[in-house]
Amino acid sequence: MRLDELVGIPDTHLAPATPADCAELLVLQRCCWVQEALQNDTLDVPALHESLDDVLEWTSTWSTWCVRQGHRLVAAVRARLDGAVWEVGRLMVAPDLAGRGLGRWLLAYAEAQAPPGVTGFALFTGARSPRNITMYQRAGYRLAESAEVPGHIKGAVQLVKALPS
Repeated sequence: MRLDELVGIPDTHLAPATPADCAELLVLQRCCWVQEALQNDTLDVPALHESLDDVLEWTSTWSTWCVRQGHRLVAAVRARLDGAVWEVGRLMVAPDLAGRGLGRWLLAYAEAQAPPGVTGFALFTGARSPRNITMYQRAGYRLAESAEVPGHIKGAVQLVKALPS
């Protein structure tokens, strides 16, 4: 299925993020993570405290993809190699487009971009974000043994997905 058919709106396309996308990425990120903060009863969510410089930095150190609907940035995801694990992060979909399958599609796309030799995937979400956790579990992720990860934000859990050997 084509991406524009998936979201039901023509002129929807995916492209690697560029520095020109960063201001919009920051706005979309805040729109998406305010909901996370409310669900998890904390404002201690890194995505809400990042600056434009932070976003510019991570778009140069992570592989980052943006989905546009015409000129509007409507979704994004980033990923990077951490040892033999492909870490997926900042998966975000504009709230008015949530529930159309775009997040699942982006997750699968990010996974498909993993370099050879990757043994699995990892990501983080809010412990009280049932919609996110359910989506990730349907995609084959499971809560990590020690889901509460030291050094990460209180209330965040890690989900992992091993690749078949």
